[in-house]
Amino acid sequence: MENQNKDALPDIRYTGVFNANIQKVWEAVSTSEGLEAWFMPNDFEPIIGYEFHINAGPYGMSPCKVTEMDPPRRLSFDWGKDWTLTFELKDMDGQTEITIIHSGWSEDVVTEFGQPHTTVRGIMDQGWAGLHQKLGAYVEG
Repeated sequence: MENQNKDALPDIRYTGVFNANIQKVWEAVSTSEGLEAWFMPNDFEPIIGYEFHINAGPYGMSPCKVTEMDPPRRLSFDWGKDWTLTFELKDMDGQTEITIIHSGWSEDVVTEFGQPHTTVRGIMDQGWAGLHQKLGAYVEG
């Protein structure tokens, strides 16, 4: 049996189907320009082990590291000290199903900025709802 953190909070997950081919959606999540268009400015490179930064506005430059690349189906990177961001794509006959997963939440942990995960998760959950829509508008536009 896996040793699960008893204070873990559920992952944030958003899934939707966009009217865009998988390659277009993949480029929106796996290139610096694509991520900047709907997420945040960054210096991302699609290379496993690559360390980059996301410009989180008032929170400054947030360190990240690419941990998984399976074009055009799956990309993961560590974000900050606690989180992992994963994009899972599925080809649906010219449309693309994408799931965004923001994991690494824990009740008893605070962010680098001193905010409890319990507080930040609620804000980020709402944020991801909007970002998922923004990604859809970007790839369908």
